[in-house]
Amino acid sequence: MTLCLDRRSAMATVMAGALVPGFIPAALADESRVTDMTPYASIALQITARSVERAADRDAVEAQVLAHIGEVEASLRSARVFVEQYGGARVKLAVLPEYLFTSYPGRIGVADFAARAGFAIDGPEYAALGAAAQRLGLFLAGNAYERDASFPGFYFQASFIVAPSGEVVLRYRRLLSMFAPSPHDVWEKYLDRYGLEGVFPVARTEIGNLAAIASEEILYPEIARAHALRGAEVFVHSSSEIGSPLSTPKDIAKRARAFENMAYVVSANTAGISGTAMPLASADGNSQVIDWRGRIIAQSGDGETFTAFAEIDIAALRAARRVPAMTNMLARQRPTLFAQAYAGAEAFHRADGLIEQGKPRVPDRDYFLRAQEEVIERLIGAGII
Repeated sequence: MTLCLDRRSAMATVMAGALVPGFIPAALADESRVTDMTPYASIALQITARSVERAADRDAVEAQVLAHIGEVEASLRSARVFVEQYGGARVKLAVLPEYLFTSYPGRIGVADFAARAGFAIDGPEYAALGAAAQRLGLFLAGNAYERDASFPGFYFQASFIVAPSGEVVLRYRRLLSMFAPSPHDVWEKYLDRYGLEGVFPVARTEIGNLAAIASEEILYPEIARAHALRGAEVFVHSSSEIGSPLSTPKDIAKRARAFENMAYVVSANTAGISGTAMPLASADGNSQVIDWRGRIIAQSGDGETFTAFAEIDIAALRAARRVPAMTNMLARQRPTLFAQAYAGAEAFHRADGLIEQGKPRVPDRDYFLRAQEEVIERLIGAGII
């Protein structure tokens, strides 16, 4: 794919919202595909993630994951019945927690974890999720580690959305992670393969324009903003985080991302992680649905539950986005103001850190810490910190 874009300033161009040829998919220029503007119900399903670290081999991992998908489908079917009977609105969107089916890699090597637990793009895991979405008749959003034949030995943490047709209509690879490969680490080749449309995908669907934010990325306003500049109206947020009665950084960020972008946030947290030595409830509670005013309209307590459910009113959101007002935070933005500042931020993480002699290099586990140490040294040298 040929891009009319300087690769070194690609991210800055995205944040500036510059409309260059090939930047916005044609679908985003069309009028909405939503045919029924009736509010619908969304569920942030808070359930326990299961580690695969004790599974004997790849076959055992696959069997465990497929069985777990079946259990999740049963839980969602039961939850859907209750929510629809309780509130009357049809459930059309369900969001699952982060790395629900495998848990995180820990110190397992990148290539080893990719081979052991990574979902193949056309593998049985996505086929099973697609079949579940078809039977349930809803959009199913989640998060998994994913292999990519274009980058052998790598995994990317991927947030996905499966349509009621069974098709994966959105695949977003996490960009900002402390201990996992990012598309930015292999940026030139990633852009050649997927283009910017594959970096910040927005799925224009009959229930609104959907985009994904992975876990800790909710703390970074640029991720949500880049999606909002491409038309996102609902952010699906798969997370595994500390739940607390206190206002955690992520809780504050979820409300901020909703308000500043005039978008809904449906955030599903794990109800603990089983199969590890870590105490079960270390990541548990506070799944939420947040409206485009930044108000929490549903929130779960602890444990496995579907109680973070609420209505999504796309018609009201679109009406508010089209009214000139001080509260129209999206229309008041001036993204091009900031393009030069972003383009000049050379001291921060640089693209293609995992490219050597023109080829992707699978990192060792300590690479990620070393890379951040180098950034800190550059920031000190530049007088930024």
